[in-house]
Amino acid sequence: MAPRHLVAPLLLAALAAAPLAQAATDVSLVVPKQLIVDPSLPKGTARANVLAARRYDTFWNNGDEALAKQALSPQFVDRTPPPGRVQGPDGPLQASKAFRQAVPDLTCEVEQMLVVGDRVVSHLHFAGHFTGNFNGIQGKGQAIDFIATDIYRVTGGKIVENWHLEDNLTLLKQLGAIKD
Repeated sequence: MAPRHLVAPLLLAALAAAPLAQAATDVSLVVPKQLIVDPSLPKGTARANVLAARRYDTFWNNGDEALAKQALSPQFVDRTPPPGRVQGPDGPLQASKAFRQAVPDLTCEVEQMLVVGDRVVSHLHFAGHFTGNFNGIQGKGQAIDFIATDIYRVTGGKIVENWHLEDNLTLLKQLGAIKD
């Protein structure tokens, strides 16, 4: 057996090399810096769960709505929506579009991804520059740099539920909405 510190990189390489249905754009998806997969999970389930999460996380990285639509079930439910966000797949699509108007160069890196059962936990790192408008505040090019953690429940290769927590205090300070 490979040493413990090599298991995640080896598993990521194996998952990336494995044939995946509808994964022609797989190489263009974000790659987690660290991937930890429950070894008791069937390989097909693990691949499908990782693919759904990578598609959705890549949507947050580049704003490609087609990736969100591939990743999210039509019955998708956001379990922690901010006030005013619509439910279903349209909620994240609208949120991304609005935030990208404020931070057009927004990027999202996956610091780590944990895959256990029907859950995928993605620890995300967002960065960019606030040059647009957000809730009446005009950006001045200031750097935006904050983290978020998402917990996805995946069924049949689609994300059906999401719980998320963003470091909104840091974000709001960077946007200038809250003074130190």
